[in-house]
Amino acid sequence: MSLTFIAEIGMNHNGNFGLLPELIRQAALSGADIAKFQLGWRDGKDEINRLTEKELQLIVDSCDFYKIEPMFSIISDKAFDMIKSFDYEFKRYKIASRTVVDNPELVKKVLKEGKETFVSLGFWKNRELPFPSQPNLKYLYCVSKYPCLPNELTNLPKNFSDTKYVGYSDHSIGIETVLLSVARGAKVIEKHFTLDKSDTTIRDHALSATPNEYFEMVRNARAIQRLLSIGV
Repeated sequence: MSLTFIAEIGMNHNGNFGLLPELIRQAALSGADIAKFQLGWRDGKDEINRLTEKELQLIVDSCDFYKIEPMFSIISDKAFDMIKSFDYEFKRYKIASRTVVDNPELVKKVLKEGKETFVSLGFWKNRELPFPSQPNLKYLYCVSKYPCLPNELTNLPKNFSDTKYVGYSDHSIGIETVLLSVARGAKVIEKHFTLDKSDTTIRDHALSATPNEYFEMVRNARAIQRLLSIGV
């Protein structure tokens, strides 16, 4: 399985939807395979992430032009209804760890669609997995701290191949933990993406990678995987 990189743009548009095409363009130039957004979170009237069909169309048109796959975290039942009725064939979905805890029935409905679905388990504290094994279900290791500090990452899997996780959803500062996880066998990487880490509109900017950082992360991670593939 080749590496898949998800640029979690999320709400780093700061409510300025005119910035969406540039964020997508930069994510593509930085080597990301997927540009991801959040649907159904902080989406009330006058809130920062009130995405309508107009914004969804802008996202998919921009992704198509810059040759990067669009993906959404489905955070509410209304969001799932919206994405299903939208005239676009999304390949896969993401489920945030808070949705696993707050709305497991929604997660079951999303999984029932049969599309590949990445599920983060940062807020999941039980030993047993939240959902039965199925071909389209892919768990991601995650620590739900914003940012996640090095001393909070001591349980990062030593060998992803021996775990329930296919990859790693990162909230740490810098790119080192991502590179370590790839060296340990992670095949899917989700990393927050920003144009300005100093932006204080939302907390996610501080733990995000800039285009230059993301590019270096992808370049080095793919080099590590090439070495692993020949048995180094």
